[in-house]
Amino acid sequence: MKTHKRSAIQRIFNHGYIAAIRGKSLSNCPYEEATDKHFQWTSGWREGRQDHWSGNAAFAGMHKAQMR
Repeated sequence: MKTHKRSAIQRIFNHGYIAAIRGKSLSNCPYEEATDKHFQWTSGWREGRQDHWSGNAAFAGMHKAQMR
C-alpha cells in the first residue's frame, strides 16, 4: 500500500507554525532569507503566533497545522 506524503512546502509551513506555538523566536528560522522555504516557514510562524496570542490551546494549534 502506498502512502501519500505531504509536500515539502507544507511540512516547512507546519514546522514554522509549531515553532510559534512553542514560543520560539522568528529568528530561529533554519532557512536562508529571500527563499521560498524561508517565506513558508515565516508564514507558518506568523499564523501560529497569531493563534497563540488569540488564546488557542497548543493542541488545537498543532491539530490545525497537521490539517494543512
